[in-house]
Amino acid sequence: MRGKRILLIVGGGIAAYKSCELVRLIRKAGMSVTSVLTDGGAHFVTPMTLAALSENRVFTSLWDLKDEVEMGHIQLSRQADLIVVCPATANLMAKMAQGIADDLATTLLLATDKPVLAAPAMNVRMWQHCATQRNVAQLRQDGVIVIEPDEGEMACGEFGPGRLPEPEAIVDAILEQFRAVPLTARDALAGQEKRPSTSSAQSDAALAGKHIIVTAGPTHEPIDPVRVIANRSSGKQGFAIAAALAGLGARVTLIAGPVSLASPPAVDRIDVETAREMDEAVQRALPADAAVLVAAVADWRVDPSPRKFKKTEGPPPLAWSENPDVLLGLAGSADRPKLLVGFAAETHAVIQLAKAKREKKNCDWIVANDVSGDVMGGDQNSIHLITADGVESWERLPKEEVASRLAARIARYLSQKQDK
Repeated sequence: MRGKRILLIVGGGIAAYKSCELVRLIRKAGMSVTSVLTDGGAHFVTPMTLAALSENRVFTSLWDLKDEVEMGHIQLSRQADLIVVCPATANLMAKMAQGIADDLATTLLLATDKPVLAAPAMNVRMWQHCATQRNVAQLRQDGVIVIEPDEGEMACGEFGPGRLPEPEAIVDAILEQFRAVPLTARDALAGQEKRPSTSSAQSDAALAGKHIIVTAGPTHEPIDPVRVIANRSSGKQGFAIAAALAGLGARVTLIAGPVSLASPPAVDRIDVETAREMDEAVQRALPADAAVLVAAVADWRVDPSPRKFKKTEGPPPLAWSENPDVLLGLAGSADRPKLLVGFAAETHAVIQLAKAKREKKNCDWIVANDVSGDVMGGDQNSIHLITADGVESWERLPKEEVASRLAARIARYLSQKQDK
């Protein structure tokens, strides 16, 4: 965990005083802390206190002209390995859930591509209110790790859930994200806390020392400044696979097309838009022990117009060009990974077409799925794993469970390759 960078957002609430102890414990664990103090939080702790404890500058305003010349809020949101919101008040979580960006804290939360962990603290009635529970559910669906508050006596004299967890428990939750050893990919994406047992520690590190490339989501090919050629891929399956592989100890490079998903913990993410950008990013990420190409890459592109096509001009004349084949290019690379896994999204003759694709693309495995239903954008998948040994048809499962099974198979394959 040493060297990890934490961006701590201190919300406004009496529990903000515990953020000082949290900073001390984070540093004791070998991580660095940069603090963002909200206006509300400044009523309970001072910038000087946080600066002294963290030995880093404390940020308080979005309107710092010196920083904003270089888009300081964007830099802050991207430089950390994990963003921790503590205390996460009802008001702050409501803004996070709705995408409101009206100060430095909420703006960088909206701008970040890094995982976010929130430690709630509020009155018991506020915590139990349907609006708060709805916001918490939305945040978890968006990939934010929301830890459960403690139960006990409140500063207001009431008793119940809503107390800020002790700083030691929050540090444990932070370390859990960097250990990246969830029992399933669902834990990493939804933020459910599950501690690995001693007996599972060896399997949790099954991919330690391995580098794996994962592509996910769609690509967008511009037609004009407004329109793009796109597809319905949500990126959920690819992100789940990246999380599952990281959970087994791999160093994962996730190359993502345009999606609105939070980055899984302990994953290096590279955002791209077009097929050519994805192909270049994959080649730059080499060498790798394995590559799992889940992304739905556009087969064709057009020469984009510098101005918007007008309806009154009739159908636009589009000159089509073939995009690079990311999978085929990787298969023919001098740095070809030991295991190359492609995906085949088909609407008919699924297994037959997937077998043909495996042969044509010279890859080791093809994961085939029938996308004639609600798979693209949905939360479940039914896949066929095509290898040199034959075809395995898996039952319909949550995408996180598909990811966990596939990650385990990849770990076993690489282990066998290493032993030979």
